[in-house]
Amino acid sequence: MEEKNTVNTQHQAAIDELEKNQVILTPGQLVMRRFFRNKLAVIGVCILVFMILFCFIGPLFYPYSETELFYINEETGEQIRMYETEKLKTAILYTRAPMSAEHWLGTDDMGYDVLARLMYGGQISLMVGFVVVIVEMLIGVTLGGVAGYYGGKIDMIIMRLVEIFVSIPFIPLMLIISSLLISMKISPSVKIYYTMFIMGVIYWAGVARMIRGNILSLREMEYMQAAEAAGIRTSRKIFRHLVPNVMPLIIVMATMDLGGVILMESTMSYLGIGVSAPFASWGNMVSAVTNDAIMRNFLNIWVPPGLCILLTVLAFNFVGDGLRDAFDPRMKR
Repeated sequence: MEEKNTVNTQHQAAIDELEKNQVILTPGQLVMRRFFRNKLAVIGVCILVFMILFCFIGPLFYPYSETELFYINEETGEQIRMYETEKLKTAILYTRAPMSAEHWLGTDDMGYDVLARLMYGGQISLMVGFVVVIVEMLIGVTLGGVAGYYGGKIDMIIMRLVEIFVSIPFIPLMLIISSLLISMKISPSVKIYYTMFIMGVIYWAGVARMIRGNILSLREMEYMQAAEAAGIRTSRKIFRHLVPNVMPLIIVMATMDLGGVILMESTMSYLGIGVSAPFASWGNMVSAVTNDAIMRNFLNIWVPPGLCILLTVLAFNFVGDGLRDAFDPRMKR
């Protein structure tokens, strides 16, 4: 009997020791653990960190700017920078220079350093992505949440507004807006911000529709009915109970949309309705491919921005997939 009691005591002590050493993870820690188990998501994060460092820190260590033209002296072959005006009397524009120690990726058909424009263009492309997503999320989450929570006539009005915005042809509208901005003589540096805001205002409809659908289902949950019976004020119900439950969806949608926005900005710049010269973006750098000769013989001009677009969009998609699986582990196989 005493031996049995001793065994039970030792067994209980072992269980107590295991419980003491067991680490209790919060929901956020569980999400992060599942996220970092996804190898593609981790690769996406590494790519994005590299792109951000390359675009925002790289220019601090590179001697040229995106708008600086380069000339070459016809007699001596000496390279002349744009600000060296006293040397420009016998100089010609240094266009499509090959890769060298002075220009690591050469110069383009306008005489700009390709690597400098790649870094500064990345700033524009990434900034457009983040600003557009922030604007569309602010508008879409607000209107979608209001429509889903209140329903009735408010829901009907907002959903009809969503259908109107979804039906707008984006590219023709941006062509018209770009023509208006040019006719108003708005400088390219300011036009960038108009483009960001307009894209965000147009893109909010899809976000609002998704948020509304989730709010409609969450509104019927037991805890929301209990909050209603307890007489909790509306603002507290929305920001304490509804918003935290749709936050995973918001994060995933924002991450996935970033890649799509960067692609759309690149398409617009390629068509000449996005970021205007002399400012660079990855899209208008690719637009330098105007004929077969450039495509075959000057790979250094268009391949680097094309690779940057490809890698960045892939990275955002990898991160978005990883976040989706981390927030909803039932999707893991």
